[in-house]
Amino acid sequence: MSESDRRSPRSGLDVRMKLCVVLAVLWGLGVAGRLYHLQVERHDHYAQRASRQHEIEVALDAPRGTIYDARGRELAVSVRVESVVANPSRIEDPAGAAAALAPVLGARARDLEALLSSDRGFVFVARKVEPQVAAAVRELDLEGVWFEEESRRYYPMGRLAANVLGFVGTDSKGLAGIESQYDELVAGQMVRRRTLRDGRRGRLAVPGAMATQAVPGADLHLTLDAALQHMAESELERAIDQWDAKAGIVVMLDVEDSAVLAMASAPTFDPNRFGDSAPEVWRNRAVMDAYEPGSTFKMVTAAAALDALAVHPDDRFDCELGGVRLAGTFIGDHKPFGVLSFREVIEKSSNVGVIKAALRTGSEPLYRTIVGFGFGQRTGIDLPGESAGIVRPMERWRGLATAYASFGHGLSITPLQLANAYAALANGGRLNRPYVVRAVDRGEGIEAVERPEPARLELSPATLQGLSRLLEGVVERGTGQLAAIPGYRVAGKTGTAEKSDRTGYSATARLATFVGFVPARAPRLVAVVMLDEPRRSTGGGVVAAPVFQAMVGEALLYLGIAPERDALEQTARFVRLPRQSAPVAGATMVAAAGGGRP
Repeated sequence: MSESDRRSPRSGLDVRMKLCVVLAVLWGLGVAGRLYHLQVERHDHYAQRASRQHEIEVALDAPRGTIYDARGRELAVSVRVESVVANPSRIEDPAGAAAALAPVLGARARDLEALLSSDRGFVFVARKVEPQVAAAVRELDLEGVWFEEESRRYYPMGRLAANVLGFVGTDSKGLAGIESQYDELVAGQMVRRRTLRDGRRGRLAVPGAMATQAVPGADLHLTLDAALQHMAESELERAIDQWDAKAGIVVMLDVEDSAVLAMASAPTFDPNRFGDSAPEVWRNRAVMDAYEPGSTFKMVTAAAALDALAVHPDDRFDCELGGVRLAGTFIGDHKPFGVLSFREVIEKSSNVGVIKAALRTGSEPLYRTIVGFGFGQRTGIDLPGESAGIVRPMERWRGLATAYASFGHGLSITPLQLANAYAALANGGRLNRPYVVRAVDRGEGIEAVERPEPARLELSPATLQGLSRLLEGVVERGTGQLAAIPGYRVAGKTGTAEKSDRTGYSATARLATFVGFVPARAPRLVAVVMLDEPRRSTGGGVVAAPVFQAMVGEALLYLGIAPERDALEQTARFVRLPRQSAPVAGATMVAAAGGGRP
């Protein structure tokens, strides 16, 4: 046997071993490459998949701050409730689970099935459910379905001040009113919480997951007084029912700084169940809706005329027994009047007399006074959706614009603007910015909200005092006698504005208004009452003035504002309408004295 033959088996073995080594090395390199690919290159992808299967991040709402009235009563609070949540990847039968949940949650089974069939690791099935609903879901004991605690807004006084407070959606975002205006401040800071779940649906805490807590929102302290708000809403609803009105509005301000003491809109709604009401009733009519003011605007014309020294209260005006013709157009009065002093023109609310006073004054002084009282611009109140109304620029006044504007036609204003203008008259000429939030508590003590400096009316003190006396006469002897409050002097003005429709002005639809302040010579309160389209009677002196009398009379007692000794004599001449019946004979006589559209 040759030497080469003896080495041949060993040589073959060496080749095989080398081949095995090479294969082992290649296998190792392959495994290492695969591990590198999975653990390095695809690390984020698989980590996210694992996280979705075992770890859930839940965004939980922070408790919203509490809203208090002027005396510390809770108007809006946050309560803890449960939300129904699920991990679709752990639900083997989405159709069966949806069919079981649908009747309990009041939802459609097909919508729930689509939700429970998704590829997400976490879904909200129903947010912030009632306790009885949560209990019913819990009894179903469904795989992959559990509960998370959240915060829900609750309004303990129900409908009270609903149009001012607004409401909050299921995502804890303010959707109207103060809740919307101050949402960022009240909402607080949401927390994102991580949770692990085991195969038995048990919850395992993640280290550090509970370290970060939701930060509650700031508390708000309002100028609104719940008791005054209740008075306003009760009297307004009673009047709407009595006069079969379409809607109604009340605004009550503090004369000194235009703080809102009460603001009511009717019809209204329950913010705890806002979805049950039509969006139409969510509006804050006092701020959002603008109307032609009618005869309540004669105060502005009188202010311009008196301040320009164009008219003296004792000047005589021929009211031409029912109407005046200007530029070929006949403008009628609400009833025939002969010769009246300007004082009587305001007391009896003669359109013709006021037109003649405005023409004597001139368009420019009248326009300056209108703008000076804040009409045609937003008041700047801290509520959303405020309307500026409509006052055309002076350069666009044509033809009979001055005549019509003198008695509140051809322009539009909001109830809040009207109340604020009368407050400026009553407080000596300061046109304040109305406000609802007085102070904020961010957890470090209550801090008052800074208020801007008020604007000043360009009217002399003598004009303001004389105008107040004219408005006292409206209540003492004129169209506003049903607004008289025993023991107090009341200054105010009635108004009955025609409403426009598709053909121009409606033959029947009216806006009945009374606006006034009290005590007239040391004013504390100013209030506007509007009834939209009353059907049983339309005059502001008959329909709106008694609401002012009842509501403000209660408010004076509640606030402890003492009667005026020298005003007690008015009690003997006090006339009041019955609340739930047609006018009695005495009231009818008073209404006839003022006419149907004062």
